[in-house]
Amino acid sequence: MTTDRKLVSIVVPAYNEQDNIDKLAERLTAVFDAEPQYDFEAILVENGSTDRTFEVALAVNERDPRFKLLQLSRNFRMDGGLTAGLANINGDAAVLMAADLQDPPELIHKFLRKWEEGFEVVYQIVTERQGTGPIRRMNSSLFYWLAGKMTDGRIPRNVSDFRLVDRKVYETVNVMEERNRFVRGLFAWVGFTSVGIEAEREPRTAGVSGAHTFKVIDLAFKGLFAHSYKPLRMISIFGVTLSGLSFLAIVVFAIRFLVDGVPFAGFGTIICLFLLMFGFLFTMLGIVSEYVGLVYEEVKQRPNFVVRRRVGIDEKDSR
Repeated sequence: MTTDRKLVSIVVPAYNEQDNIDKLAERLTAVFDAEPQYDFEAILVENGSTDRTFEVALAVNERDPRFKLLQLSRNFRMDGGLTAGLANINGDAAVLMAADLQDPPELIHKFLRKWEEGFEVVYQIVTERQGTGPIRRMNSSLFYWLAGKMTDGRIPRNVSDFRLVDRKVYETVNVMEERNRFVRGLFAWVGFTSVGIEAEREPRTAGVSGAHTFKVIDLAFKGLFAHSYKPLRMISIFGVTLSGLSFLAIVVFAIRFLVDGVPFAGFGTIICLFLLMFGFLFTMLGIVSEYVGLVYEEVKQRPNFVVRRRVGIDEKDSR
């Protein structure tokens, strides 16, 4: 490896992707060969798979040592896999992508051109999601709308984890020791000069997606709660507003009682209002409990990932 050429590290978490690894390696190799001015390494993060993902990736490593392996002790979700990969690279820039080939490796060429122009973060803006159902598209639209509102626009709409980040950017994110990691949000929070490139999100070429609705919703809520205090502020605003309306209602009913007597029996209405208020109360307690849960995870200070095995990666290089 020459010392005057820059190194680009590709971080690819893989969970049960045995049918995609070979095709991924083939397309990444074509990208590497088309960019002779750069050196490349690809860190395949085997994220606790239950199929032959590790064995297939190991065969790829034997054919091409530029493809290195990081096997985790169990599944740490997408963000845990990305965190593990970022902690074990040495590149002047890093590209984060999925192993299911929905992130087209050929887009890396455009990422590099923008990086050469001086941009420190280059991300894909998804113009269309091919091969996804209406429920998944609706969930994505709702998530990005909420994320934009709650983070004052820091998380751009339709931007996934597929991106190129400069060394100074990923090293800044690496020193953040948050346990509830939403990597996309962390890159948005640190800032730096950013630009988006519009491209379609390709359909999955093989295998079954692990991004089920409830898992996606859970990740979305944790990501939003980890990067916004607005839900807590909404509780305060709702409480003050409800207290003010209740006080006005007491005054109005007191006047009516003095003038007209008891206006109505109102037993059913009172019961309905009680149930409604208890519903609001438990909703608010649920929001508070989510934040308490996040604090609990932070206090335990457990690692974001546990490595079982490294192939082609020196442990001393791990940050």
